[in-house]
Amino acid sequence: MKMSLRAAFLVSTALLLGGCKVSSEIGKPCTLVRKALPEENSPTKTMPVLESEVADRQDFISFGSLECEDLICVRDQDYPRARTAEGEVDLTAAAMGYCSKPCVEGSNACEVKDTSDVEPNLPGRMACRSLLLDQDTLDALRSADEGFYRRTFGENNSPFFCAGNI
Repeated sequence: MKMSLRAAFLVSTALLLGGCKVSSEIGKPCTLVRKALPEENSPTKTMPVLESEVADRQDFISFGSLECEDLICVRDQDYPRARTAEGEVDLTAAAMGYCSKPCVEGSNACEVKDTSDVEPNLPGRMACRSLLLDQDTLDALRSADEGFYRRTFGENNSPFFCAGNI
């Protein structure tokens, strides 16, 4: 019995898709990044943010993290900082956070699906919340200087991201 090429393609596609697991990187550890300065000659055009560049108990959002599917890495004020062997904050260490994505306020889109490498307290406190400025301020910045806005915030038009609730 001969199977048509089209039927064979449909059967193979169904088998392949049937075995795919929908996953999310929300909560996965990532390095906070910033735009590289011209003299830093970074091939990725980004550089790690250091612990010395993040204030204690500060929310921080980083666009361009290649470790995350949506290129967004955040650190909320309760995320642990890098420490030295003596227990002091290691100001020379790369600042870590976790992968995030834009979300719609009030949605349930921020569930941490894979908890294997996730900071233990994060899954229970993950929510869709404002991390940047409020919507009116973002809109005002965009209308005042579109170029500056895009260089600073990229294509993000909303202040809402998946992040640990405070």
